[in-house]
Amino acid sequence: MKKVKALVVAGYGINCEEETAYGFELAGGLADIVHINDLIAKPKLLDKYQILSFPGGFSYGDDTGAGNAFANQIKNNLWKPLVEFVKKDKLVIGICNGFQIIANLGIVPAFNKNYGERKIALTHNDNARYTVRWVDLKVIGKTPWLKNIKSISLPIAHGEGKFYAEKETLKQLKKQNQIALKYVKGEICAYQNLKANPNGSLDSIAGITDESGRILGIMPHPERGTFFTHLPNWPLLKEKYQRMGKNIPKHAPGLQIFKNGVNYFN
Repeated sequence: MKKVKALVVAGYGINCEEETAYGFELAGGLADIVHINDLIAKPKLLDKYQILSFPGGFSYGDDTGAGNAFANQIKNNLWKPLVEFVKKDKLVIGICNGFQIIANLGIVPAFNKNYGERKIALTHNDNARYTVRWVDLKVIGKTPWLKNIKSISLPIAHGEGKFYAEKETLKQLKKQNQIALKYVKGEICAYQNLKANPNGSLDSIAGITDESGRILGIMPHPERGTFFTHLPNWPLLKEKYQRMGKNIPKHAPGLQIFKNGVNYFN
C-alpha cells in the first residue's frame, strides 16, 4: 500500500513545518516540506499529495495582520490550483498561523462552497499578549481530522487567536455544524489553574471547518502535543500510571489528529 502524502507549506516566517511534517510521518504518512515559492513555480506539485497543511509561525512577521500577507501571496499566485485541490476529496489543515492564512483566504468557512470570501477573523487576544499555555478542548463538529475524539488537550502559542465573526456568520456556523472545537475547563486547565478561554474567542471557538469537514482551521498546535512528555502534567500522570500498574504511554493525544488525517485515505 502506498503511503499517504502530505505537503507541508513553508516560507517567510512559518516556523512549525518540521514538527508538522514529523507528526504526519509519526502517523504513518509521508510528508514533504515545500517552500511556497517552489509551489508557486510548480503548482502541479499539489497533484502528488492527498493532504495540504499550513503550519504555525509568524508569516511575514504578522506585520499586516496575522496570516494576511501570506494569504495574499497565495491568492495572487496560486489561487486556481488551491481551489481545484480543496474541491477534490482531499484534506487541508491550517494550524495557528495556518488557520489565520486559510481564514484570510476564505477557504473556511466557505459557505455554499464560496471559496475566497472572508467571513471570520482571528484578532488580538483580550490580554494583548502573546500567550503560550495548554488548553482543554471539546470536539463538537464533524470532521475526519477529529474522528473518534470527544475531548483533547493541546498547547497554544499566539498573540492573535481571538475568534470573531458577525452574528449571521456565527448563526450559520452553528446551524451547519461547522464549529469543530471549543475551549472548555478540563483536566489541564484545572491542573494549572487556568481559565478555559485563553484569548477571548467568541463563543469559546478554537477551530472551524468548511461545509464538507475536510478543511480544518485550528488555533491550538497538535504537532506540539504528540509525545507523552509534552503534556504539562506528565510527571503526575506517570506516577498515577505506575501506581495503577499501567504502561506509560509514549505518545500524547495530539498525534491522533495526524493519524486521522492519514487514515482518511486508508
